[in-house]
Amino acid sequence: MKKFSFIFLIFITQFSFSQKDIYESPKFNELSKDHKELAILPFFTDLDLKETLSKEEKKALEQKEGYAVQDALEIYFSQPKKKKKFTVEFQNTKNTNAILAQNNINYDNIDIYSIKDLCKILNVDGIISGNTHLNILLSDGIPTEFSFMDYILGEANYGRIGIKISDGETGKLLWRYEKKINKKSGKNTRDLIDLMMKQAIKKFPYDTERVKNKKQN
Repeated sequence: MKKFSFIFLIFITQFSFSQKDIYESPKFNELSKDHKELAILPFFTDLDLKETLSKEEKKALEQKEGYAVQDALEIYFSQPKKKKKFTVEFQNTKNTNAILAQNNINYDNIDIYSIKDLCKILNVDGIISGNTHLNILLSDGIPTEFSFMDYILGEANYGRIGIKISDGETGKLLWRYEKKINKKSGKNTRDLIDLMMKQAIKKFPYDTERVKNKKQN
């Protein structure tokens, strides 16, 4: 009984630390009132794998993971079955990446451009971007085996993801959502994003119903 109670306590503690962390700028309404379209960028990824990789291999895998998150977010926002409406449109990521490429901007150098510069180049009102820190290849899938010992030893945590929205005119941060990645996060990148957004949707600032309720209040 004592052993079960100890394991349960560890489980609850780990679960509590994995909860979502959402920030919204107090100036969100003011800065976003004219927003019509957002672009989703590939995410910056930092991989810490057990395998020994060359710099080139690590770089290629980080890029793969970054584009996987970009694709997963676009899929989430574009699926009609979500039955969710948003006050903004989301630029097709193929168009986003094509426009960036036409301006000689790629995964390796995009970080030298400001949010304001990128919004002008992409002709959008805001940017969705973010970071992932991973110790697995999330796009290949999360291990499905479950063990309480994983929680005790800390081996159930696979990293962290942060999503942010920035205003194109000022470059200011409007919204941020951070979450740990573990066995409950889904089996791959698409599952992770789907679950994250389901949890965050009531606080997603461009959700039509949320905007309507805020105006009524």
